[in-house]
Amino acid sequence: MQQLNLFSEIDRKKITLDLFQAYFDARKNKRNTINALAFEKHLEANLFALASEIIERKYAPKPSICFIVDKPVKREIFAADFRDRVIHHFIYNYISPIFEKSFINDSYSCRKGKGTHYGIKRIDHFIRSCSQNYSKDCYILKLDIKGYFMAMNKSLLYDKVKNELIRTKKKLGFDLELVLYLIEKTIFNDPKVNCIIKGKKEDWSGLPQTKSLFHAQPNCGLPIGNLTSQLFGNIYMNEFDHWVKKELGIKHYGRYVDDFVLIHESKDYLQSIIPNLSAYLLSTLELTLHPDKIYLQHYSKGVKYLGVVIKPHKTYIANRTKGNFYNAIEKQNQIARDHKPTKEEQQAFQSSMNSYLGIMKHYKSYKLRKQMIFKNLSGWWWNYVYLSGGIAKFEIKTKTV
Repeated sequence: MQQLNLFSEIDRKKITLDLFQAYFDARKNKRNTINALAFEKHLEANLFALASEIIERKYAPKPSICFIVDKPVKREIFAADFRDRVIHHFIYNYISPIFEKSFINDSYSCRKGKGTHYGIKRIDHFIRSCSQNYSKDCYILKLDIKGYFMAMNKSLLYDKVKNELIRTKKKLGFDLELVLYLIEKTIFNDPKVNCIIKGKKEDWSGLPQTKSLFHAQPNCGLPIGNLTSQLFGNIYMNEFDHWVKKELGIKHYGRYVDDFVLIHESKDYLQSIIPNLSAYLLSTLELTLHPDKIYLQHYSKGVKYLGVVIKPHKTYIANRTKGNFYNAIEKQNQIARDHKPTKEEQQAFQSSMNSYLGIMKHYKSYKLRKQMIFKNLSGWWWNYVYLSGGIAKFEIKTKTV
């Protein structure tokens, strides 16, 4: 009995230490939010209490905050309580390395060393490779899944996660039952219940029902905004990725969440497999191809993907990204004209502007960045910020005038 208690205490300490790591991961870029500050005020007590809850199987997610964002596209966000974000990172830190080994190389979302820039470079590489450096014909098929996050079947997702973890049980370095318990609590949690809605009813105007959890089918839909939702999104489509490459023999294939591209020398072949792709998604994953987002063209026409247009010898920023950057500048200008920006508003400015500059600096956009900023940004902001790295990044001044 003493030995059992000893091991029990060791396990409890490991879980608590892992929760501390999850907390440090969760607080990145979130440290100044009210939720994060409230949690940090009694950090050790909160983490020990959270450890006890999950060990004793008493954990329950708290209400989420629901709101609409308009950029880069209109989306419904359910922001989890900071305490639940810690749990999301706790789960992610345990299971992500397991699933990472099973993913194809060309699944780009929410993966270290991947992301949008990697995805863009890979699709550009695929086009050059398939066309033998633009000397032969090849064609691009781009497809999209209708209301992806809202259409995912929770039971199907949980089974996929559970079966893979059980299959690799001998290699796991954590308590499988405890982690499956938390995964189940996270997947089957309904964030609509007791959620706090920020904004007005009109904010949802123009948002398709397929993009709202309030209109999702029973037992379907994951909240956009959670780290776990991004990982689960990759897991849900993993089987499809392997099927496309192995069964259909598509060598040049890449996917970012629900947006995927297939490149082949035969236009007729790409045209012929669209029904196969649709049938597989519907029968195996209960997903539907978006009928209005089927793009099939010769490579010379280019393809819009992940905020850029990829054409032979040139990749440039898409008009929508430019328009969103302009609107973001105008939004920040209104703040500076209205009042002296608070520290939080200055940090929000820095985060917003640098997200666009971070995308644009990877492509030939120096003149565009220069024009957008120096022509449109209000002079008031230069009292608080300055540019570094050749119009690559905004920094906040330590002393302002």
